[in-house]
Amino acid sequence: MRKSKLWVKREIYDELLRHCLREPAKESCGILAGRSGRIERIFPLANISDTPKLCYMIDPKEQLSVFKELREDNLELTAIYHSHVDVQAYPSKKDVELAFYPESSYVIISLSKQKPPETRSFRIIEGKIEEEELEIVSN
Repeated sequence: MRKSKLWVKREIYDELLRHCLREPAKESCGILAGRSGRIERIFPLANISDTPKLCYMIDPKEQLSVFKELREDNLELTAIYHSHVDVQAYPSKKDVELAFYPESSYVIISLSKQKPPETRSFRIIEGKIEEEELEIVSN
């Protein structure tokens, strides 16, 4: 895998953090869309997991609706994000098993200890995890 980079506008990053901090006792999740690794839009989604403190599950109907909007707006699925409640910002075994979009980045926000929360981005391809650079840019 080649080293990649993800650019996130400050306003989108701030919205992502607000979404994750709204319910810090459960994993938050959503989709980041853009082009060529540059995030242009955020889609905060509901976590419908039976165990939301331990993992996330995106509602398939909500996900389909977002994918339709991406096609209509000529945007790419750039990243899937979720928070970790009590552990570091690194893909869990379950995160790796559920990484079905090799073209996508996986952004993880840890709410465990750090202020501001630790945010890291990864590429997960065929079970291999590679961290990528995440840059917050001015609007």
